[in-house]
Amino acid sequence: MRTIVVSRFGGPEVLTLVERARPEPSRSEVRVRVRAAGVNRADIVQRLGRYPAPSDAPPDILGLEFAGEVEALGPNATAWKVGDRVFGLVGGGAYAEALVTHERLLAPIPPGLSFTDAAAAPEAFITAYDAMIVQGKLAMGETVLIHAAGSGVGTAAIQLARQSGARSIGTARGAGKLERARELGLDHGIAVTGASFAGEVMRLTDGRGAHVVLELVGGDYVREDLGCVASEGRIILVGLMAGASATLDLAAVWRKRVLLRGTALRSRQLEQKLDAMQGFVRHVVPLLANGALRPIVDRVLPLADAAVAHGYLQQNQTFGKVILDCG
Repeated sequence: MRTIVVSRFGGPEVLTLVERARPEPSRSEVRVRVRAAGVNRADIVQRLGRYPAPSDAPPDILGLEFAGEVEALGPNATAWKVGDRVFGLVGGGAYAEALVTHERLLAPIPPGLSFTDAAAAPEAFITAYDAMIVQGKLAMGETVLIHAAGSGVGTAAIQLARQSGARSIGTARGAGKLERARELGLDHGIAVTGASFAGEVMRLTDGRGAHVVLELVGGDYVREDLGCVASEGRIILVGLMAGASATLDLAAVWRKRVLLRGTALRSRQLEQKLDAMQGFVRHVVPLLANGALRPIVDRVLPLADAAVAHGYLQQNQTFGKVILDCG
């Protein structure tokens, strides 16, 4: 099979197209013929040598989400049959024409959803649903602050907030992304300069603040979050694009009784990943099937152009997901 490997740590140029033997599924695993794979910022961080692959993933093949067809079944794998259209998340290995994964970490692709669109859904919607709804406990009538509103997770969170009956405020670096986000149901947008947005959030909420903050940026944004989160609000830390450290006002955490919680899917134990996938199957896939939710794809590039895809994503101009066509 063709696959993209990280030949050494560094820039996009270290991504190399090579031939590898097709992996063989073991107990309760299936092999998937990958048709499309999503490109994520975690892939960039791993390529730079700052985010090692988990022990159950190929150490030099990137890719966390994919869509394709079941190609082979391992021993005791009974949930699928060869030819089924599936999509899902893995700890790595999706930048390839084939991968193996546990059969319960797959979901059925709804009829009418292309492989390209399906590959744009798992990481974005599982992350947004698990962080914002399951852990953040966003409820009808509450307000959620969604950072990086034009990202894959951001565009998914906006749509999920709308479906949940919540009010959404989104931030982005440019007004253009916010205009596009409004088409997905974003109620209010804030174009951020530096890391200043708390005052505007307080104005938009009549001084009450946001009940939930989906923190996809990190760094100084977390300090600002504390200035605009509601009493007993929940800040769910998902990403660290702006850095892994910040100076926080602990008195604000104490006074407002704020929950500040970090979350990551990739490092979870298998049973926890299975729980997250089943939540996706029960609550999100039906909405993808009926069109109430839709994956947002910015650009599709061939597998061989993975380096180009990484370079493009690093420009921070994307709206939605960048997808690799794996043939």
